[in-house]
Amino acid sequence: MKKTKLIAQLREAKGSAASGRLRRTGWVPAVAYGEGRPGLDIQLNEHDFVMLLRDHRSENMILDLEVEGMDKISKVMVKALQHHPITGRIIHADLYEVSMSRTISIEVPVKLVGVPIGVAQHGGLLEHVMRTVAMECLPGDVIDELELDVTNLNVGDILRVEDVKVDAAKHKLLDELDQVIVAVAAPRLEEETAEEEAEAEAEAGEASPEVLTEKKEEEGEKAQDEKEKK
Repeated sequence: MKKTKLIAQLREAKGSAASGRLRRTGWVPAVAYGEGRPGLDIQLNEHDFVMLLRDHRSENMILDLEVEGMDKISKVMVKALQHHPITGRIIHADLYEVSMSRTISIEVPVKLVGVPIGVAQHGGLLEHVMRTVAMECLPGDVIDELELDVTNLNVGDILRVEDVKVDAAKHKLLDELDQVIVAVAAPRLEEETAEEEAEAEAEAGEASPEVLTEKKEEEGEKAQDEKEKK
């Protein structure tokens, strides 16, 4: 069974300097907020939080948040994570308190299953246009990912949002149904590639600095002629 309990501590120190000190000691600054109430500044044990996230295939998970020193245990979901641009470490987390009886909007990753016929047999190119699909559901019906079978796609075939299979009683798709999720494009012909390369070489030749050299030589010859006339 996946772990869903997240234990946090109240965070008293504010500001970037204080947050930096927290991170150096193995804590992640975070805020827990809900509709109609101010955010609660907390800190999460970085190791425990990362391990909990790794146990789920997406960030769409409902957690039981327990803040030390407070009696209430809240149902929250990860609303946003900020990562360090170089190391990738989590440097801040936003947790949103949810009601199990009210619907929420989430982005669900789309996982492609199988190898398209158009790719395996005809050299087509698989284009994964939409990586996530927006949907609305109750917190208890949140799913980690949506699977989309692409095995029977041939060159020129596409799958749209309307092709995603969901339980209509639990999940409501929010994206336009005609939006393309995946397509199999025709392979690029060798002749087309050769023509493109030839055009590129021609353009490079036109922009060659040899023209400038010739111009300088012509100017030098004119100057020499004028000097000889004098």
